[in-house]
Amino acid sequence: MRDQAFHAFFEKHHAALSGLAFLLSGDRTVADDLAADALTEVWKHWDRVVASGDPAAYAKGIVANLTRNWIRRQGRARRGLTLIGLGGDRAPSPDVPAVLDVRTALNRLPYRRRACVVLRYAFDLSEREVADVLGISVGAVKSQTSRGAKQLADLLKDLKTEVAR
Repeated sequence: MRDQAFHAFFEKHHAALSGLAFLLSGDRTVADDLAADALTEVWKHWDRVVASGDPAAYAKGIVANLTRNWIRRQGRARRGLTLIGLGGDRAPSPDVPAVLDVRTALNRLPYRRRACVVLRYAFDLSEREVADVLGISVGAVKSQTSRGAKQLADLLKDLKTEVAR
């Protein structure tokens, strides 16, 4: 029974969890790994997940936490490479078509704002659900979503202006 319930959960939510990880991380390959890691954690703690009352929100919270940790590790790795003289001053050449993509602008948002915007608008979660997934207050969700949406709009406007030049 437990195996069947988890299997049904996996089939129903794997794609959405991978999509969430992609929108938060900006890396499709990493997103699949993060979704798999999250589902492994869900499986290990299946009884607790089911007892939470909303297994999908629980799993999204795991994805959000795993992605935040992955982003932190990437930053530390880049700083480490810079300290030893590798990967320093080279800026990637701009990819004009990618600049127009919303994902590019999303990646420029601070993690919490990005998470709030993605969960509210891409996954259509309520403010309460986003607060539960991220482990923050509803007020923080409201302010981060509002600021994130404005910052995203400004970034997209700036990118559009840059491309038009």
